[in-house]
Amino acid sequence: MTVRNEAPESQFVYVIVASRRARQLMAGAPPLVDNPQSRQATRVAEQELQDGLLQYDAPPGPGEEEE
Repeated sequence: MTVRNEAPESQFVYVIVASRRARQLMAGAPPLVDNPQSRQATRVAEQELQDGLLQYDAPPGPGEEEE
């Protein structure tokens, strides 16, 4: 698995990563952005993902070898 910071190209992976982060925010985790544009956990999670503030494990894509 590879640790990535940039927003995933796959919409499926994007939704999974953002929803997991939104759950963390709803459970009381502090936001990683200084001035969130919204108070909604899902919007804050999306903003963090777009800004490259989240790290997540991703399986290798097609044509990529596993390390």
